[in-house]
Amino acid sequence: MPATATAAQRRRKSSSARRDDDAPVIPILARKVREVEAKAQRGKLGPTNRVKFQVIAFLVREERARVKADPQIADGVRAELLKRLDGVATILAKTAARDTSLIQLLEVDQATSPVARRMRRDWLLESGAELPPDELIITDTPAPAPTVVPAGLAERQVVPAAIESRQMANPFLAPDLALRAPRENRRRRLDGWELMGPLYKAFETGAGGSSASMELPAVPEFDRLSPKGLEIMPHQSRFLESVREGHRTFLLADEPGLGKTAQSVLAASVADAYPLLAVVPNVVKMNWAREVERWTPQRRATVISGDGEDVDAFADVFIVNYEILDRHLSWLGSIGLKGMVVDEAHFIKNLTSQRSQNVLALASRIREQVRNPLLLALTGTPLINDVEDFDAIWRFLGWTTGDKPGALLMDRLDETGLTPADKAFYPEARDAVISLGIVRRKKKDVAADLPDKLIADLPVELDDEFGRSIRDAERELGQRLAAKYRRIIEARGDRGLAPGEIDDDIVRLVAHNELEESKAAGTGGDNVFTMVRRIGQAKAVVAADYTAQLQRSVGKVVFFAKHIDVMDAAERHLAASGLRTVSIRGEQTTAARQQAIDDFNADPDVAVAVCSLTAAGVGLNLQAASNVVLAELSWTAAEQTQAIDRVHRIGQDEPVTAWRIIAAHTIDTKIAELIDTKQGLAARALDGEAVDPASSDSVQLAALMHVLRQALGGE
Repeated sequence: MPATATAAQRRRKSSSARRDDDAPVIPILARKVREVEAKAQRGKLGPTNRVKFQVIAFLVREERARVKADPQIADGVRAELLKRLDGVATILAKTAARDTSLIQLLEVDQATSPVARRMRRDWLLESGAELPPDELIITDTPAPAPTVVPAGLAERQVVPAAIESRQMANPFLAPDLALRAPRENRRRRLDGWELMGPLYKAFETGAGGSSASMELPAVPEFDRLSPKGLEIMPHQSRFLESVREGHRTFLLADEPGLGKTAQSVLAASVADAYPLLAVVPNVVKMNWAREVERWTPQRRATVISGDGEDVDAFADVFIVNYEILDRHLSWLGSIGLKGMVVDEAHFIKNLTSQRSQNVLALASRIREQVRNPLLLALTGTPLINDVEDFDAIWRFLGWTTGDKPGALLMDRLDETGLTPADKAFYPEARDAVISLGIVRRKKKDVAADLPDKLIADLPVELDDEFGRSIRDAERELGQRLAAKYRRIIEARGDRGLAPGEIDDDIVRLVAHNELEESKAAGTGGDNVFTMVRRIGQAKAVVAADYTAQLQRSVGKVVFFAKHIDVMDAAERHLAASGLRTVSIRGEQTTAARQQAIDDFNADPDVAVAVCSLTAAGVGLNLQAASNVVLAELSWTAAEQTQAIDRVHRIGQDEPVTAWRIIAAHTIDTKIAELIDTKQGLAARALDGEAVDPASSDSVQLAALMHVLRQALGGE
């Protein structure tokens, strides 16, 4: 009997081998499509896996046509091969249902980029195919010369009169002769490999306790940089010593509150990187000007507002906010900038946004004009949802082009002597990127005198009519989602689901479609966004009342809310309680906002700062308080962290407590839990902590999936 079974196994194996001989690329496609499917199940696909998706679809079409047309393949074998290709195509379709942006990648003319063609070539060579010479050698199409001002923005360009005076006073920029140095054009060992995916994976998997921070010089014996009356901290001094030694590109990812602005201002002085451009959120423009004056009093800073009528054309530091940068691209690209700082650099993570394209175009122009410019990306939260949030920042710094590593990074990867096929490649690749200039320090490591931070949740019952209507709306949403789920299950059949078993793929599909419809509807109708807003409105007075009680026992308090109507309701309640408040909102002028910050920090009669979570969550110093009330929850862990760190920063001498007001028995509770799980992404990728990889689903999507599972009776 065993001998018979063995013979049958040999026959099956022999039959499978014959089929693979007829189409050896199919097992490779089957393996690759499973890799893409697994990645899609954990969230939206990044650039590398999107290219894989394209190439798989391309090869499935190519192989299907070949199998149908090959007269040497027996009919039975042909039917079996086409069935296997259909299986691969089914997985592609299922993956595209998860991420609808993939559908466009199924077009016939896709997979034509150099990266895609190299991937196709490598897979075919792995299958043993013989390729013609023109398919073996694949060269990158030269990128078009970057245009700082895209055609669509040309009419919006302004050139302030003062800038024209500067240009007329010195019409010729001093040439940087170093740019004339011949560039090496040699073939590298890893040129044929797809490397961006492995680089992201190197950070995604962490490093077993190793922090993502380059090796920095020791603290110098004397502080020669601080102006009289000021002193830089040791961690800041080490960073500046690296600049003094010649390093010029940095992702300065220190946790919020460790003085990244001061380090940047002094780095420009050390590198003599003037004129310097600082692209910053609107809320911190005034603070940046103050920091330049404070740390480098011998330098002049000018804040660009509107069309730049009041700009100081002969300043050393130009400070502009993201929103108006598009109007000033032309003259900023022509005055000979020698350095550029991008504050809150996670703002550029969306490469399709105009502000990201503006920043990258300016950085490219600076690299054209200056051999080794100072480029600084500042963000305490470089990763919001996915490791590929690094992409835009790495491009800004010139470390990668998006499709492949830059020349310096490629050299360092070559020096490892490894390839992505080697397990040891990944920690080495991570170290290679870090050595280009990632600097990451945590408060507990470099500021031992900074007090601890505690996040405390305060569940509240919304037991009035408004609260009951919110719970009713949540139940109705769950029932609506459950009805869609059941219709899909009935249409396709249960496919062997056990009684009570829930199909997670269909749950995700229904939740994804609901999320897209909610985004399109905005504030119209009942959806997850309007529901969360109503929860915030219901909590407004409760949170304000708790703030008033807290203020009487601890002093100044910072109150954060996401929506203006919640802020308005809180301010009315606090005023009725006899408390004086200041307000920090997005529609304020820079001067009014700075006055509110100064009043809160310096005036003992100001009790509470009522702040917008989005407008006041970055760049502000509110350390006159040590208690924060979060009346509404954010959709991201990073936004919550940024808000709390307006208080938990250098200059704070008391323990910091953030009080989250949570609406019990509502979706609010699940959102708080999901936000906490997202904290692990940066800890794993940047700090090397052994944190279990959490789903990269957005909080909105995960919350909707939770509502649907509850409605279906499972969790």
